[in-house]
Amino acid sequence: MSPRPHLGAAVNAYLGDRVGRWRTGSRSGQRFALGVLLGCVAVCFAISLYDYETMPLTTYFVWLLLGMLVLRFRPLVVLSAAASGAGVVAILVNGPTTPAQVSALVALAVSVALILLQSSRQRSGLPGLVSEAVLVDLRDRLQSQGTVPPLPAGWTAESAMIAAYGIDYAGDFLVAELSDDQRHLEMILVDVCGKGVGAGTQALQFAGALGGLLGALPPTALMSAANDFLLRTGDDETFATAVHVTVDLTTGAYGIVSAGHPPALRYDAAAGGWQVDHARGTALGIAHRPELVTTAGVLAPGEGLLFYTDGVIESRDADIDVGLDWLRRTADREVDPALGGGFGGLPARLLRQVTRGDDDRAVLVVSRSA
Repeated sequence: MSPRPHLGAAVNAYLGDRVGRWRTGSRSGQRFALGVLLGCVAVCFAISLYDYETMPLTTYFVWLLLGMLVLRFRPLVVLSAAASGAGVVAILVNGPTTPAQVSALVALAVSVALILLQSSRQRSGLPGLVSEAVLVDLRDRLQSQGTVPPLPAGWTAESAMIAAYGIDYAGDFLVAELSDDQRHLEMILVDVCGKGVGAGTQALQFAGALGGLLGALPPTALMSAANDFLLRTGDDETFATAVHVTVDLTTGAYGIVSAGHPPALRYDAAAGGWQVDHARGTALGIAHRPELVTTAGVLAPGEGLLFYTDGVIESRDADIDVGLDWLRRTADREVDPALGGGFGGLPARLLRQVTRGDDDRAVLVVSRSA
């Protein structure tokens, strides 16, 4: 048999291992990336010495930009010195310098200074592409915790979220848990103080803590533990509103515990409209013993619960009650059977009608089939 397939597999394994090391930001991965880029600079330098017009000074900018993306600060300093030195020597060897070459040298010096400045200010200590990969992984972890598991026949739970400024990192998050016997559904919707990336990092840490507590503690004890967690951060500006709901998927009985969250809505099939639940309470992370308000009820077939964060109903030029009335009217219209509505896809439909603002927005709906 030909050894080529084995050689190809070995090369792929070698390159895959080096790329994997680079993605971790390890020293060996950085040495490999630096070696590849220095090899490219050496090839360009050799060509520049032979024919400068084929490989002018501007070519070295490419390797500097690639280095900014894939190298940490110290390897980037080495690459910058090598590329700058090679470019200068190539110009000097090829005869007297022209005004255009002098301008290119000035641009190269400014570019190297800016690239090194940007790299030195990377607080993560990782190159740009690796830092972005870490952020994406954190975002995916936060979003995966809010995935509601498949529910037994007759029940549906859907959520939709939009981060402020159109980015993918938000302070609103959902954590859900379905018991092993698929009888009890437990969820908590949280709105961390702040918006966008700033609140997203706090939300990830808080979501991890709640994910370990959900299903292990009674609702009130869980809220108290979450409050203690925020107080231990020692940050006076770190607080959150939260609403916790448990649903017995056999009987339809539910319980709601609210900590400063906007009031939930319950769809009353007999009345044909959404009724305001009165669970409010005190936000978490403010007082050592927050006021937690609990309400309970039973969802009959064809009824549902609607939870949301304040970004859905608040605006700078209107009272919160105005926003709540708007949400009730809009939700009534969206579930009206006469208009072809229903609970399916309700969170996304509601968010599409919210006026774009500068706050994160989230909607959660739990419904029981008629």
